[in-house]
Amino acid sequence: MTSKLAAVLPDLAPWHSSRDFRLLFVQGLVTYFGSFMAMVAMPLQIKDLTDSPLAVGAMGAVELVPLVVFGLYGGALADSADRRKVILLSEAGLGVLAVLLLVNSLLPEPLLWPLYVVAAGVSALAGLQRPALDSLMARIVPHDQLTAAAALNSLRWQTGAVVGPALAGLVVAYAGHPSAYAVTVVGFAASVIMCTRLAAAPPSPGAPKPSLRGIAEGARYAWSRPVLLGTYAIDMAAMFFAFPNALFPFLADDLDAEWALGLMYAAGSVGSVLVSLTSGWASRVKRHGQLVVYGAAGWGLAIAAAGWFSSVWAVLVCLVFAGAGDMLSGLGRSTIWNQTVPEELRGRLAGIEVLSYSVGPQLGQVRAGAMAGWSGTRPAIWSGGLACLASVGLLAAALPKLMTYDADTDADAQRRRAQKGEKNAEAVG
Repeated sequence: MTSKLAAVLPDLAPWHSSRDFRLLFVQGLVTYFGSFMAMVAMPLQIKDLTDSPLAVGAMGAVELVPLVVFGLYGGALADSADRRKVILLSEAGLGVLAVLLLVNSLLPEPLLWPLYVVAAGVSALAGLQRPALDSLMARIVPHDQLTAAAALNSLRWQTGAVVGPALAGLVVAYAGHPSAYAVTVVGFAASVIMCTRLAAAPPSPGAPKPSLRGIAEGARYAWSRPVLLGTYAIDMAAMFFAFPNALFPFLADDLDAEWALGLMYAAGSVGSVLVSLTSGWASRVKRHGQLVVYGAAGWGLAIAAAGWFSSVWAVLVCLVFAGAGDMLSGLGRSTIWNQTVPEELRGRLAGIEVLSYSVGPQLGQVRAGAMAGWSGTRPAIWSGGLACLASVGLLAAALPKLMTYDADTDADAQRRRAQKGEKNAEAVG
């Protein structure tokens, strides 16, 4: 019985083997908790100020350009600078933006435009930081523990995503926006302190300076790898068509369940946590491309069902299933990225990865807000879910190498395993 239980519980090997992994795990948990408080408070504050779904969805448009520009630059920077410094400085910048949110919310009449300015700034700093964070993981965790690390990282993220939005809805409702933003400020302050304890992560010898040519080199590599291309395309399509978070305040109104707003934001994360808590089996999976495809398809189907049902409890259950599908797809994507990308291109490819899983949601918010203004909230949600399901099927058919990817036989995965083995041998020697 004990062995069967251990087979499904999360694999804790990365936690035991890497001090920096433990630091990043705790730091991320603290940051996510505060960030999700702000993630709920900001769109709700825009709704309170404007009562417009388009105004809420416009956050995605404001965040898009900074994310694209700084995400690509951040990838090149992660290959040429100390990744620890990039993470630390960007985390401090995010803390300053949280202070601005708090100050604006304390004004007698809070202003609308600072919310969009902060949203753009957060997008820019996140674009700079994420490639450094993502590319650091493959350096601090052994190759055969990458899937386990991805599962633990997702569990950390989803724990914050469950607790943060659920509490944020209550905090905003009973204590106001300033209290939610104050929690965000405290979270970033604690996170900065923990980031100072990370070990230095200097670039590879002879690493090029950030440049358009270097960014283009990373893009050419990604374009030449159908498996990587498939992970990017499916994730972007799924998020563009079926990311309804901007509509949750209006969906809660439509269902006469304003009390459930925080639960709507948290429900998807509950599904992801359930998968993470039973993810021991994932370390034995070899066909990670199939996880990407089937997980994204499940996400789209569940979102379509959430838009169709008129019972708030049925909607919440559908969102739980959607989160489980997204988690499966995310496990597959993260493992493929870490198993196949060479170290010298890891930062630039991480920049492209940031775009693949961030641009989609930003555009998805714009799509959802615009369509809801035209057709209504629920049709905008269920039609997007069906479009996601169709696009995932078409992409899987167009990129068959993604479905046949095998970690034991893929040439890039084998080269990356050998590369890391050589570096470990040099370190021991």
